This record gives sequence, structure tokens and C-alpha cells, in this order.
Amino acid sequence: MDLASRRGLETDVYQPAEDSHLLAETAVERLSSRSPGRLLEVGTGSGYIGAHLADELAWDVVVSDLNPHACRQARDRGLDAVRADLVEPFATSSFDAVVFNPPYLPTDPDDERDDWMEVALSGGHSGLVVIEPFVETVGRVLATDGVAVLLVSSLTGVPSVVGLAAEAGFSAIAVADESFPYETLTVLELVR
Repeated sequence: MDLASRRGLETDVYQPAEDSHLLAETAVERLSSRSPGRLLEVGTGSGYIGAHLADELAWDVVVSDLNPHACRQARDRGLDAVRADLVEPFATSSFDAVVFNPPYLPTDPDDERDDWMEVALSGGHSGLVVIEPFVETVGRVLATDGVAVLLVSSLTGVPSVVGLAAEAGFSAIAVADESFPYETLTVLELVR
């Protein structure tokens, strides 16, 4: 059974779930005390988080996703959406904040990421296949005093992500968490 079927989601675009709501609310709380600037939401899916941030904060919000169907849904929400692989096309130091709800579910290494929902959910064998390159590259697009807000699951291992952040020159601070029967979701704030 594929990941999309297990989660009861549509097959083309990740729709808001518990992780989306936790990250959206936490990002608003954390960023509302900062001076407004440019914000990038990576892996926007349906655009729910980006739209929530745009509604609640006086920031210039841009969203991105590798999935063209997700970009279309985000544009339908009125968002400026860019088709992108993580932070690849964006200029150095162009954002004051980056928010990301990555694919974090550990999956069988023999399972292929062969449809858009698999890409949205599968974090590879360790759950870190997308988180690791994000943490390694997000610093390039952040302004000097910029911050990244990242959701991580206990299934992936929060200590592993904290270690990756340290290797990339960030301090990772747990700023929110929510427990479920099968996992605990933690929101990390990455600062230099």
C-alpha cells in the first residue's frame, strides 16, 4: 500500500494535515515578533501554510514546490508560486525566513518515489533524504539574521536533524511539539 493510500490523501497534491496546522501556527507565532521581510515556504503543497502566513503576517510571501500541480493549487490561493527543487533557483541572501514541512516519513528503500504524493511524503529510508539537502543549502538563501522554521517527526529523529543543522552552522531550537499515537511532531527554529 502506498503512502498516499495510508494517509487517505488525494494523489497529486499534499493537503493540510496535523503537521501543516502545527507548522503554520508556530511560524506565525515565531515570525510575528520579527520585522516583516521576505518569506519563502518550500514544498508548499496545496498552499495552505503559505496562504496562512500571508494572511497573518505583513511579510512578502513566496512559495515553491517541485510538483507542478502543487504550484497551480498555490497560485489558485493567490500565492506567488515558483516551481523549484528546495531553494535551488533563489538568489543568495534573498529571504528573511524560510518555512518547510518536508517529506519526513521513513520509507522502504525499495519503494520508488514514482508519483507526486510519494514525493510529498517519502523521506527515504532514514526520513532525511530531503531534510539533509535542505539544511545544507537553506543558509545560502537566508539573510544574515534570517531564520528557518522546519517541521520534523520523531519517526525521522529530531536529534539527527539537530546534528545536521549544527554541521551546517545553525543552532536548532525546538519551539513547539505535538504528540500523536504514532509520532511526535517538533518544530525547529534554525538560527545562525
